Amino acid sequence: MFVAFFALTLFSFQHANAQKLVTVKSAKDFNKTVDGIKKGVSDAGMMVLAEINQGKILSMTGLTLNAESIFIGNPNVGKDAFTDNRAVGLAIPIRLNVYEDKGVTYINYFTPSSELGNFKGDKVKMIGQELDKKIAMLTGMSSK
Repeated sequence: MFVAFFALTLFSFQHANAQKLVTVKSAKDFNKTVDGIKKGVSDAGMMVLAEINQGKILSMTGLTLNAESIFIGNPNVGKDAFTDNRAVGLAIPIRLNVYEDKGVTYINYFTPSSELGNFKGDKVKMIGQELDKKIAMLTGMSSK
């Protein structure tokens, strides 16, 4: 009985805090999608904080692909989030992954609200909801 209760509780907790994956099909090629995101980030009052060219790294294994992760954020928003809960560094900056599959470019990310919803703090949750809107607008521009 205890085991069944524990398993149900664990499943409920994991389900309630599940990350929501969003995948957007870009109407542009890989390089134009990456460039457009970088420009859009700046236009949205954020900045590119880091980039990982996964395609270049994986080329060392013989795999050829276009794939890049772009980490974006705003230091002032980050300050508010970290002031509310110091553990949010696990979820911010926000990570966008751009990749090409069979000639089609995609952008995927976990919604900031689903990632930041795992942390205590009303301000953190509000920031997640606001970032959902910005990221959806940013990635939506690539789908046109």
